[in-house]
Amino acid sequence: GSWRSRIYPKTGLSWPSQSEYRNMRFIITLCLSAVIGAAAAQRAPIKFEEYDLDNGLHVILHEDHTAPVAMVSVMYHVGSKNEDPNRTGMAHFFEHLLFEGSENIGRGEFFKYIQNAGGQNNANTSNDRTFYYEVLPSNQLELGLWLESERMLHARVEAAGIETQREVVKEERRQRVDNQPYGNLIEETMKRAYQQHPYRWPVIGSMDHLNAAEDEEFTNFYETFYVPNNAVLSIAGDFDRKALKAQIKAYFGTIPAGTVEVPRPDITEAPKMKEVRDTIWGDDQLPLVLMAYPIPAEGTPDYYAVDLLNTALSGGQSSRLNRAVVDEQELAVFCGAFSFGLEDPGQTIAYAVANIGTDPAEVETAMMTEINKVKAKGISDAELEKLKNQVESSFVQGNSTMRGIAESLANYHMYYGDANLINNEIDRYMAVTAEDIQAAAVKYYNHDRRVVLYFMNENAQ
Repeated sequence: GSWRSRIYPKTGLSWPSQSEYRNMRFIITLCLSAVIGAAAAQRAPIKFEEYDLDNGLHVILHEDHTAPVAMVSVMYHVGSKNEDPNRTGMAHFFEHLLFEGSENIGRGEFFKYIQNAGGQNNANTSNDRTFYYEVLPSNQLELGLWLESERMLHARVEAAGIETQREVVKEERRQRVDNQPYGNLIEETMKRAYQQHPYRWPVIGSMDHLNAAEDEEFTNFYETFYVPNNAVLSIAGDFDRKALKAQIKAYFGTIPAGTVEVPRPDITEAPKMKEVRDTIWGDDQLPLVLMAYPIPAEGTPDYYAVDLLNTALSGGQSSRLNRAVVDEQELAVFCGAFSFGLEDPGQTIAYAVANIGTDPAEVETAMMTEINKVKAKGISDAELEKLKNQVESSFVQGNSTMRGIAESLANYHMYYGDANLINNEIDRYMAVTAEDIQAAAVKYYNHDRRVVLYFMNENAQ
């Protein structure tokens, strides 16, 4: 969910700080902030203020003076699902391209400003949104505002940067997908799980599409999506709110709103009428069995029951799949399931890495047996209580740092129009009953509508 670690093919950039001493001191401050923040999260709700600028930029502020740290973030409501099917990978490409500088920031200078200030920054792209952030000493917060306003107002979208980042993205694909164990797992799953919806193509997109794109297409993409009325500025940490609001107005208030209607896909994926089954041959040493089942979008009532169901199946060493398939039957070295929750209906992905010499079909049968047990008999009250304790712990941990709070506030506003879900979404989980979980298992773990993939070593053919 919004507060839990989304499992996406996330991408980004990272770098060391300028001074080892400064970096160590800053990291210690972040750690202390996390500890203090976790305790505070359990004592009181997270307070925040939100408002809109005239250009449509939504601003959310969480003031916290427990440590001299501030998180500046901008979330743009653009992900891979907003792309032209013939130009996939543009959103992820822009994640990189918008570090190229601006009219007032030279190429490569973006990182140096953050390093010199003793901060950290990064970015990531998903199917649904792009997220940029800087974590800075609070006396450097204004630097983050300037950098993000430059990115939004007049970034360098020009031939030199485009060519540079084309090569960067190609190398990233080689490292993160082509040369990683099971690196193509999500990509191979989604293109079979979806036939109509744009979730069918990977976030990193097609290298051929990026090579074919003209410079004008990149400019149009920037002017369409990276505008204040398609963004959330979320700031959490140590600041004076009155002074900060004046700075926000100065840096962002004069940026013109976008004039092009932001494309929003309105596609409902048709239910599968029969199972899709395939074998993916590669060089991974151990077979992997994967089963993907359609689930409702994040934030919908049934989603919470499905997410708790997946926690029951895979949340920890004592979870049902791990206990039965790994410990008792010794068919796999790992077995689990997770909710690939998305803004539109997503997928539950259950998978197992089989032991050497184990027939993948036997692993699949063992996994289905555990799923069918929940469908037939549900779960006990004691198991439900354990699940809710796990979820509550994750909820608190997810909002225990300034970065976690700022991102959660932006997510909740962008996807659900309600930033206060940072305080009360947990109530939706707590309201789920054992009967709800059993009903979700029956409704969504439909074996006739799933995708089943075996990832096999090609030398075993």
